[in-house]
Amino acid sequence: MNRLSFTDISLKVWAVLVFIFLFAPIAVIIIYSFNEGRLLVAWNEFGFGSFATIVTKPAITAAVMVSIQTGFIASLIATALGTMAGVALARRAGKWAPWFLILLILVTVTPEIVDAVSLLPWMVFLGQDVGLSMFDNGIVRLVVGHSLFSTAVVAYIVRSRLIGIDESLEEAASDLYAPPFKRFTQITLPLVMPAVLAGGLLSFTLSLDNTIVSAFVQVSGTTPWPVYVLSAVRSGLRPEIASVSTIMLLLTLAALGLVAYVLRRAGDSPTDIAKTVGGG
Repeated sequence: MNRLSFTDISLKVWAVLVFIFLFAPIAVIIIYSFNEGRLLVAWNEFGFGSFATIVTKPAITAAVMVSIQTGFIASLIATALGTMAGVALARRAGKWAPWFLILLILVTVTPEIVDAVSLLPWMVFLGQDVGLSMFDNGIVRLVVGHSLFSTAVVAYIVRSRLIGIDESLEEAASDLYAPPFKRFTQITLPLVMPAVLAGGLLSFTLSLDNTIVSAFVQVSGTTPWPVYVLSAVRSGLRPEIASVSTIMLLLTLAALGLVAYVLRRAGDSPTDIAKTVGGG
């Protein structure tokens, strides 16, 4: 049996300390979500009362529902657009493909504050100056803002999976005179479906914690949960903030777990799954 060297032991200890440093704040929030006190930092007694506020306090209920509704719609749009973009980049790449990839990269690397500052006047222009009243709707604004980044992520995931799949099946279907739409629905789409599902679930999780863009484009009456928390901090953190955040965390982890499960069933390695979950 080989004994671990001092360097190996030091690296393992350091890794444990780093993980503790990263996840300790999350653990504290989860623990204090069971606080029955008036303020989060003032522990009173253990209980589940703060979790009931998700249905007893209309403001919290509305914020959570806005986030879930926005995430669901944004993930559908991002999945549809990202899938088409990923398939086009993998199967019909032409001279336009490098420029399109540059645009996708710009979407993913541009700071969120820049996106938010540019989206706000654009939404106001479309809604008030052009007369497109749909852009005065808070949900529409949030969906557009959230789906921008998610669409690029889905396109990356779908493109990377489809590039690694041989085109022989699609070519065989073409040789048998299958029309393009039938080839896509019966051959290409089933092949790339794990990536589509993973991209959709990942889009949903990205939407749930989108704070900066949401804070800029939201309108009164459609405040998502992250923005509600941001405004509530000014008056002091209350236990219900931690409890609902814990529920949202569990929802996010469940979605990420489904992403990992789908990709694992599709044959991805743990490294590939980690890259996908990280948006790579």
